[in-house]
Amino acid sequence: MSKRPATDVFHDWALVGKDKGMERGHAASVSEMLSFISKQVEVSGKAFSAVDVGCGNGWVVRKLQSHDKCEYAMGIDGAEAMIAKAKTIDEKTDYIHALLPDYQPSRKFDFVHSMEFLYYLNDPENMLKLFHDNWLEDGGWAVIGIDHYTENEDSLSWPEYVGVHMATRTTKEWEKAWQDAGFVNINHWIAGGEGGVTLVFTGQKQA
Repeated sequence: MSKRPATDVFHDWALVGKDKGMERGHAASVSEMLSFISKQVEVSGKAFSAVDVGCGNGWVVRKLQSHDKCEYAMGIDGAEAMIAKAKTIDEKTDYIHALLPDYQPSRKFDFVHSMEFLYYLNDPENMLKLFHDNWLEDGGWAVIGIDHYTENEDSLSWPEYVGVHMATRTTKEWEKAWQDAGFVNINHWIAGGEGGVTLVFTGQKQA
């Protein structure tokens, strides 16, 4: 079966309301990722900016905005219908329809959050490098969750089942990618509660 661009698949999913299912399915893992962000904000005591890459209908952006120290949050997605839905729900927030890695934001952020985006790229390692160099403020953090990786055997059939390209990496290969991109204080864990499979990586840009 020929592969479709993931952005086209998610565009179609938004049109039929599957974005709500994605939101429910990712809620537990994203809760842990946002908790990590909150802890870093508590440590710094400063207001923060954030971007959610692969934001879908914008639900994570709205959660970030609800933090009392969030001064700015925006979302980016390559699926046009997802961005349209996000703007319908929340017309005051910046939701950008853009394809990565080509798009570069006009500002840098204290946090780059992304759930289930990175492995859809042909070269996710390069995207990590771009996050580090071009998207993050000095001392900023990337917080990225993925469900498709070698050790999650159930996910290995997804590229054929969904009909899209997925870059399959082991946990060690992901860790090396973060190191090669220049991140420090790298950590990873399996999120999502009992039975969870989300591989979350966090890393900091040297202050």
